Amino acid sequence: MKILVTGAKGFIGKNLSLFLKEAGHEVLSYDLGDENKLEEYVSSSDFIVHLAGVNRPLKVEEFYDGNCNFSAKLIETIKKTNSKSPVIFASSTKASETSDYGKSKKMAEDMFFAFAKKNNHPVYVFRLYNVFGKWCRPSYNSVIATWCYNITHDLPLQINKDAPSIDFVYIDDVASSFLKIINGDLKGSENILYPEPHYNKSLSEIASYLEGFKESRNNFFIPSIEDPFYKKLYSTYLSYLDESDFSYSLLMHKDYRGSFTEVLKTLSEGQVSINVSKPGITKGNHYHHSKNEKYLVVSGTCLTKLRKVGDDKIISYKTSGKKLEIIDIPPGYTHNITNVGEEDSVTLMWANELYDIENPDTIFLKVEEEK
Repeated sequence: MKILVTGAKGFIGKNLSLFLKEAGHEVLSYDLGDENKLEEYVSSSDFIVHLAGVNRPLKVEEFYDGNCNFSAKLIETIKKTNSKSPVIFASSTKASETSDYGKSKKMAEDMFFAFAKKNNHPVYVFRLYNVFGKWCRPSYNSVIATWCYNITHDLPLQINKDAPSIDFVYIDDVASSFLKIINGDLKGSENILYPEPHYNKSLSEIASYLEGFKESRNNFFIPSIEDPFYKKLYSTYLSYLDESDFSYSLLMHKDYRGSFTEVLKTLSEGQVSINVSKPGITKGNHYHHSKNEKYLVVSGTCLTKLRKVGDDKIISYKTSGKKLEIIDIPPGYTHNITNVGEEDSVTLMWANELYDIENPDTIFLKVEEEK
């Protein structure tokens, strides 16, 4: 399907165009200023997504020129070419307000509804909440984009704690809502449509999240993905990192035996560490009352031994990076791990709780008692 996207170079347009191409559609990209292409694109398109508009002009008149007059021109072009292509018009929740931007969007909505009713033409009017996601321009009209840029570039956040909460919607959810229309999952409607889900958040809450994301490189805590907004905000945050700042160092605890490094921590799912051992080195010889672990040798060859406390029977597991196997370390079993290969071994270790120096739950006891 050929899909005309007006405002294709903008934040929403770039993201939507990518989703459309991934779905196998051909995108006809149009932006304000390309008037000579409008008639050609309208006549050859199978669907029209109208995103082009003005929201930060130098003069008030530009609101009406970019949002009303161009919408009127698009409608006239549709009629002139006798196009039957359905239309999605991206309006704004500001259309219910009395600002010039809001009034210009409301006027454009009314134009499309009148056109749809008079000509029995399928039109879908979406009022968008504050859209956030990758590629949104900072210091323009998105607080999330501005703050993501600022905090990833060590710039201050200007927080008005008395500001009202704001309704946000994620760019991928906007694209998904539009694709449902394009795929025929929804029919034309005289009602206003809204992309879902949306999230009502305070600015202080968002600032706290972003500050936590930045600190996670120091404390190794990874964001929870249980909260959909939190998950989407973290994805957005990462997209604003400077390209020279994608990597960061970990604290490696090194000695003659190798190294031990905490990699990832969570508040509810424990932590992940990397253990590197030199050939012939044995680590461990301790047990836990409640803490439990999982070992995964990803490089080299190791022998893991376990013995139930109070028992003489020793259980052994030989694993290597050639065949990935996870070994569960239950509570009440003293255990150790030995590099039995000729090269350094690398073992991924997960523990069900964070290390607590005040209550380590780690008691020394050799797996093989000396006789």
